[in-house]
Amino acid sequence: MPDRDAAEGTPWRALLADAVDRLAAAGLPSAEVDARRIVERATSTDGAAYLRELDEPATERGVGFFLEMLERRLAGEPLQYVVGRWGFRTLELYVDPRVLIPRPETETVVEHALAELRGSPAFLATTAPVPVVDLGTGSGAIALSVAVEEPRTEVWAVERSAGAAAVARANLAGLGRAAVRVRIVEGSWFEPLPDELRGRVAAVVSNPPYVAPSDPLPPEVAEWEPRDALVPGPTGFEAVAHIIDGALQWLAPDGVVVVELAPDQAERAVARARAAGYARAEWRADLTGRPRMLVARATPVP
Repeated sequence: MPDRDAAEGTPWRALLADAVDRLAAAGLPSAEVDARRIVERATSTDGAAYLRELDEPATERGVGFFLEMLERRLAGEPLQYVVGRWGFRTLELYVDPRVLIPRPETETVVEHALAELRGSPAFLATTAPVPVVDLGTGSGAIALSVAVEEPRTEVWAVERSAGAAAVARANLAGLGRAAVRVRIVEGSWFEPLPDELRGRVAAVVSNPPYVAPSDPLPPEVAEWEPRDALVPGPTGFEAVAHIIDGALQWLAPDGVVVVELAPDQAERAVARARAAGYARAEWRADLTGRPRMLVARATPVP
């Protein structure tokens, strides 16, 4: 690895090539993508600006940041934490090891939640913002996406981890005008919600912990991401069950629950929702066709 003094003034293109070689030699399968993201972050560029920057000499400050990120990635830290930001639907979110890394599966959860919300006659009949609750908000990915993509919502983002709530607030600060319709509250699941929301919530959405302690996880997940946000208890189903059981008292008559889960939990979640009294319960697939979320509505939609 070049030292800072030797690298300063070197064209970024040469540093990019060196990063690709070193990441590939370390056995990282996405060496080219990782190297590009690290250089983009070090140069604060992307797209056409990034391509122009490659032939510019690296600055002292840029080199220091580049080498620090490269060393962290070589040590096995996930790229998302290394660069400190990651895309989720229309957003660019700040992320660090206090929160889960936003993933495409959860983007699909948001898509289904918005579709269900917009398919509700009660939602279509009002012009006032309707309450939506995101349980276990983490980085705020779900809550902030709903607020940005559906202006007729008032989003309550619940998070029990003070560290994760701080990350969500940092992302909320950069949200723009939609931020006034988002409230971040700290506590466990439904506990911090105000009583006046009972029976009024249009949608409860969540990406809760759903991993069992015995489930195998890739090292980047097991060693870096917050365990409390992954494993809820001995079976992995505890948080999903708690949300299914508790949501009915908060939902409006045609309110809906959309919960991310593990593929092998889908049928169990549907059965629990039906037993709890939901009028409709079914699982939906992710982009790979695997069961990935429960969608349960309190009462039928005409």
